[in-house]
Amino acid sequence: MTGPVEATLIIPATAIPVLALVSSYRLGAALNILACALTLGAATALLFADHPRSDLFIIDDFNIFLLVLTTFVGFTTSIFSATYLAHEIEIGRLTPLFLRFYHAMYQTLMGAMNVALVANNIGLMWVGIEVATLSTVMMVGIYRTPEAIEAAWKYFILGSVGIGLAFFGTILIYLVAQDVVGDGLPAMSWDLLVKSAPMLDAKLLSLAFVFLLVGYGTKVGLAPFHAWLPDAHAEGPTPISAVLSGLLLNVALYALLRFKMVLAGNASAIDVGAIMAGLGLVSLVFAGFMLYRRRDIKRLFAYSSIEHMGIATFAFGMGGPLANFAGLLHMTMHSLIKSGIFFSVGHIAQVKGTQRIAAISGMSVTHPVLALLFSLGVIAIAGLPPFGMFTSEFLLVSSTFARQPALSIVLVAGLLVAFGALILRLQDVVFGEPAGKAQTAQASYIPAYVHLTLVLVAGLWLPGPVVQWFRGVAALLG
Repeated sequence: MTGPVEATLIIPATAIPVLALVSSYRLGAALNILACALTLGAATALLFADHPRSDLFIIDDFNIFLLVLTTFVGFTTSIFSATYLAHEIEIGRLTPLFLRFYHAMYQTLMGAMNVALVANNIGLMWVGIEVATLSTVMMVGIYRTPEAIEAAWKYFILGSVGIGLAFFGTILIYLVAQDVVGDGLPAMSWDLLVKSAPMLDAKLLSLAFVFLLVGYGTKVGLAPFHAWLPDAHAEGPTPISAVLSGLLLNVALYALLRFKMVLAGNASAIDVGAIMAGLGLVSLVFAGFMLYRRRDIKRLFAYSSIEHMGIATFAFGMGGPLANFAGLLHMTMHSLIKSGIFFSVGHIAQVKGTQRIAAISGMSVTHPVLALLFSLGVIAIAGLPPFGMFTSEFLLVSSTFARQPALSIVLVAGLLVAFGALILRLQDVVFGEPAGKAQTAQASYIPAYVHLTLVLVAGLWLPGPVVQWFRGVAALLG
């Protein structure tokens, strides 16, 4: 009998060949939206279903939370894609053949991320992230311009190196576990690895995590493993920038956190939390300063993604109930806000005919609705109240100040540096003399406004069940 877990995998798998064969763009876009809606429904059903142990699947509060978030953003992005890509066809930048390929790869990406999230197997999770990487590589280069091909190739090389190192780390974990848990699937099962963690060889476990951290850290976009991310965002279709920043980075961080749970159970293993906290702070400060040098609007928000994944990584590195809660809330807020920002950025680039910030000033004069949408997104991602990002950052700063006052100074300094850069760029885009083209925006603003509304509500009020849910996940993370 097929349950909601299986449905989150079967629906995208079924949609892939169908979308590859559909020649009509409108029908293909509608079917892509339908497939994403059905997958979101299946993920939501997991909230109300029983979850008996399985050798293949692990379902707990942690991955249910990420599954619902992933499928929701995937659904809203598919709606945004429909209007965005219609314009790309109209101006001749994409052909119907490439759109068939795009829709098929989009469902491949969604299905692969779902596999990585629900797999109770470290090898199967690696396969899911690898397939998700390859599908996004192909979509980054879909415009077939020299710059897009170069960005896709750079992403492929660096992503392959990262995933190769993660694969080696995965093998080491298996070798460590098989002496304790037994050969085959048990030595690769998340739940059994966590239970047997105190009995595993601490030195090999620590060595494995070094490879896993570099491998999956590349996917997360942590500095200094981030080099692929700005190019991939700048040259690929904007919907892919939205799912890269909002979803795939989360899935890679999820993998790291699962392994962190294993090492946390072994008192003799390396201090994973300290390493993650250090890398998180480096990413935050580095990206904050790099924001000032960006002249391409999509590259700007690529570095913003590096900044916020650094914040989330730092939060989980600090650990503890409050910091973990802040990290989970920050992941959620970042996914919703950043994808919403890319929705508005995609339409800005279309109506202005460029991604250069200097050529798209004066949006408040030429496109006031789009300017308002973009402004709200930037204010939210900068961490200003009353949006939810302010809440997550306030909780994290409070937790850090109480436990490590010196680190809180670096954290706040990094946040202020990034804040200044974002507000500066907001002024450049929204105000001043109008520059560039002033075409009419033929777009659906609904997905972006839905995201920002959710973020605003989260900043003002978090429902009791959501708070309890996040607390349960924070406890799982240790």
